[in-house]
Amino acid sequence: MTTAATLAVVAPLAVVAIAAGYAWGRSTCPGSAVDDSAADGPTDASDDVVESATSDVAMSEIMVEDLLERLSEAVDHIGQGMVICDESGVDLFRNRVARQYTEARDGLVLVEAAVGELLLDAIAGRSVRREVELFGPPAQSFVITAQPFNGSAGVGGLAIVEDRSLQRRTETVRRDFVANISHELKTPIGALGLLAETIRDEPDREVVERLAERMIVEADRAGNTVDDLLELSRIEFGDETEFDEISVQSIVAEASGRIAAAADHAGIDLVVDLPSSIRVVGDRRQLVSAVFNLLDNAVKYSTADSEITVSAVHDVENDLVHLTVEDVGIGIPRRDLDRIFERFYRVDRARSRVTGGTGLGLAIVRHVASNHGGNVSVESTEGVGTTFTLSLASVPVPSDRPAPDDLTTSDPTPTDPTTTEDLSQ
Repeated sequence: MTTAATLAVVAPLAVVAIAAGYAWGRSTCPGSAVDDSAADGPTDASDDVVESATSDVAMSEIMVEDLLERLSEAVDHIGQGMVICDESGVDLFRNRVARQYTEARDGLVLVEAAVGELLLDAIAGRSVRREVELFGPPAQSFVITAQPFNGSAGVGGLAIVEDRSLQRRTETVRRDFVANISHELKTPIGALGLLAETIRDEPDREVVERLAERMIVEADRAGNTVDDLLELSRIEFGDETEFDEISVQSIVAEASGRIAAAADHAGIDLVVDLPSSIRVVGDRRQLVSAVFNLLDNAVKYSTADSEITVSAVHDVENDLVHLTVEDVGIGIPRRDLDRIFERFYRVDRARSRVTGGTGLGLAIVRHVASNHGGNVSVESTEGVGTTFTLSLASVPVPSDRPAPDDLTTSDPTPTDPTTTEDLSQ
């Protein structure tokens, strides 16, 4: 149990104990107003004192009940589960988190069983601790501690259940990330070292030139990995994010310009079909990065002489713009669809080594979508192609702006096409 949670429990308990002691002392301790009056004072004075003391006790009981109620509410807001039982193992109290274990019909039943077993150990006078792992999905991890207590109120046990699932997942992600980045950088760095040693002792100039070209490729691979990591880190932390109204057409145009050379080299045509009127709210740099990575992924996994289509639809009802990138490439196996947005995950590692992919592109797309309150989805069939859809918030139409239909009705004069496009946004 954390320090904050412990203080949240102990502090109210101490207040309750003090209040109870105050009430008990006022009503029964020798030397109190009741004892002094009963010894020497007149009968009517004694009655008044007794009535006053009874009133004090009643008010003290009310105060104790109020503090107990506040204590119960406070403990209900603690993130850990708390169970208190008597010497027979019968529950005396459960907070809100612990109550869900008794109502569980899934893996949490195992947590409840472990709580019962550890409370029996606590009643026997032992302090115990146990970790419970649930493999899910989703995977969950719990740490249960139980301690005995033996006081004036009797013998019993206290169990604390802490959900460490998020902490465990964070540790797993961190461990996997370190392993992956170490592997991704070790491969090109190792290749550079081996190529350098070969060049040092190679007398043939043609061989040296060929090896030097290979060294450039490996150095670019390491550099691209570092660049993508920096880009992903910048996007995750939202550094220098500036939201503005942006034309989708301009975003795609900039991303297409960056990928055009690679597409031409692969013999792939880029077909862009976008209405100029569609606009979104977002950070231009991040959105261009997301679209570029979708196009880059499509180029790398498309066959020669194929076509990549970029289109967009304005979902007026939901104030969204759905931007799609569709290819007729090799497709993605169904078993990999849920994992392609993970860092360093590759469907075809052999092809990635040839194309120079870092495995971070789609992770960047996912984080850009998340930063903009949108989402990215994928549909794919092996051997047919893949379609990625990036959904973003559109620019809302001001309520005081008349609709195009209203303008047409009131003024039959032909409207300038540019004005019509602006009004249809």
